Amino acid sequence: MLTDALIKLFKRDLNQVIEEIRLYKHESNLWKIEGAVTNSAGSLCTHLIGNLNHFIGAIIGNSGYVRRRDLELSLRDVPKQELIQQLEDTLRIVESTIKSLTLKDLESEYKLHVFGAPMTTEYFLVHLSSHLAYHLGQINYHRRLLDK
Repeated sequence: MLTDALIKLFKRDLNQVIEEIRLYKHESNLWKIEGAVTNSAGSLCTHLIGNLNHFIGAIIGNSGYVRRRDLELSLRDVPKQELIQQLEDTLRIVESTIKSLTLKDLESEYKLHVFGAPMTTEYFLVHLSSHLAYHLGQINYHRRLLDK
């Protein structure tokens, strides 16, 4: 079922975000921006944590998570270990929420009209997986370019 594939993809990519964060030689470089690089790896990380906890944890899984989107790209200097812990917690929420979904849940309309129109839950989960992969790539490039 699609849930098995989604869990594998979210686990793979969230674990890779964790690895990218661990690979920073200088913790302060997580928050570095330079030239056309306008989002730091730390900001992208907090954005992913908020995005997944909101759209999967809170909306689908009723986790009670309250998103503070304004802080996702404005917070600075969150310690590396705290980011890693939040990513690990996010992974657990994503995995347990997706595991609980039935085929009927996947085929039903997602509770929010995020893109201004109805969509199925399965469509939005696939979108969220690709959104995660996109920002993972940005974090990887950020680290290789700016962690000197």
